Amino acid sequence: ELTTELHNLIKKIHALANETFNVSSPKQIGEILFDKMNLSKKPKKTKSGQYSTSEETLIKLKGAHPIIDEILEFRAIKKLLSTYVDSLPELVNVSTGRIHTTFNQSVAATGRLSSTNPNIQNIPIRTKRGMKVREAFISRTEEYNLLAADYSQIELRIMASLSQDEGMLSAFNNGVDIHTATAAKVYKVNVDNVDRNMRSSAKSVNFGIIYGISAFGLSQNLGISRKAAKEMIDQYFEEFPKVKSYMDFLIQEAREREYVETLMGRKRHLPDINSRNSVIRAFAERNAINTPIQGSAADIIKKAMIEIHNEIINKKMKSKMLLQVHDELVFDMHNTEKEDL
Repeated sequence: ELTTELHNLIKKIHALANETFNVSSPKQIGEILFDKMNLSKKPKKTKSGQYSTSEETLIKLKGAHPIIDEILEFRAIKKLLSTYVDSLPELVNVSTGRIHTTFNQSVAATGRLSSTNPNIQNIPIRTKRGMKVREAFISRTEEYNLLAADYSQIELRIMASLSQDEGMLSAFNNGVDIHTATAAKVYKVNVDNVDRNMRSSAKSVNFGIIYGISAFGLSQNLGISRKAAKEMIDQYFEEFPKVKSYMDFLIQEAREREYVETLMGRKRHLPDINSRNSVIRAFAERNAINTPIQGSAADIIKKAMIEIHNEIINKKMKSKMLLQVHDELVFDMHNTEKEDL
């Protein structure tokens, strides 16, 4: 199916460009988009001197010409094909007939587990095609089923807990959806009047704040002007003032110590926090905000995994813990153990 889709997209792209070329070649795509079609006045170049056609570059050009969407679509399908559809069957273990990923404990600087050969933590979930790839993973027999359980908004809960911001705490303690609560505050409307678009924007702001997003970053994510994005961020900090002061405190502390810590005391050294180069310094500042939060979430789920593992053994359960995808655990669950698990 995907190969057929790819062939059709190639035809479409050739028709839109009015010539045939290798759609997989970034160099040729750059020449078509910038030399032939002049889609940008000042196209960005890579170190080797050819035009940049990275995803970031193309997303900025969205709307300039229909060919951009088709190229992005082509790349998304190609990546699915090469990363999963073509490679997963090759990774089946001969003796077990299964796929076994490798989890790395000390690769991600935030302390999260990462997964390789195959990386099963980033199979897309939001697209129909990604869901199809996920459907390929099944439980071991009819007696079993896959069970996925995740922490709800764990990073925002940690932020609420560490910053002790009343607005965030009250949303969580009263069981209000945090993105809806944020939207109501940022847009100054009643919780009942928050629509899907407002909630979606608020979600971007909520997670963006944790990652130390700038007005420019948020404007790109939401497709709004930088001024509007800055207003949203200012409004957010006005409504959640303790979040702002906690973030300032983290950066200040990191400057003094040149490291930050998670709730459980794991350190991440940030020597660049005092760099004279503002770009390098800003990157370290974002990590100073993000690591204590994302890193604490990573610590919490690791602790949970150890305790769950011990519990499964103590109860002599047939179910098994299979995967960790950041805030989520996936189990091969024996159907009789559903409630227990």
